[in-house]
Amino acid sequence: MKKDIKQTLTQKIFSKDDLVAQSKIWKAEGKKIVFTNGCFDIVHPGHIAYLSDAANLGDILIIGLNTDQSVCKLKGENRPINNEFSRTQLIASMFFVDAVVLFSEDTPLDLITAIKPDVLVKGGDYNLDNIVGAKETLANGGEVKVLTFLPGYSSTAIIEKIKNT
Repeated sequence: MKKDIKQTLTQKIFSKDDLVAQSKIWKAEGKKIVFTNGCFDIVHPGHIAYLSDAANLGDILIIGLNTDQSVCKLKGENRPINNEFSRTQLIASMFFVDAVVLFSEDTPLDLITAIKPDVLVKGGDYNLDNIVGAKETLANGGEVKVLTFLPGYSSTAIIEKIKNT
């Protein structure tokens, strides 16, 4: 019998309140929760490598995804290229992603403090001092990991290439 793919995707997309409740269930089951966040506007192999590496750090990978309004504020008025519905569907379709939640705040700090991940992950352009939620995650007994980027990939570079073609 074939899986209902649309239902599977929908089950991975959470509101903040539902995700907090589900996170408590996962923790009670002894699952190690990994959290990362980003815009993921134009997904490329660098994103895939980063997210799959993050997934390998625990049992459950949660992605905090910036809303369209948040991306525009962070990246400029011409972003995002792909709207939040499209980005949410794409991220949720990855087999190693367990949950996706949108956030509209400037940072995911509220999500991080509510979920209390066991592992907080960011990409190689960050260090412990500038990772939002690092202090709180460490205070809760979690760990913070900075993963290296796959060189040669960036959404901004892809956009520039398209504009110059």
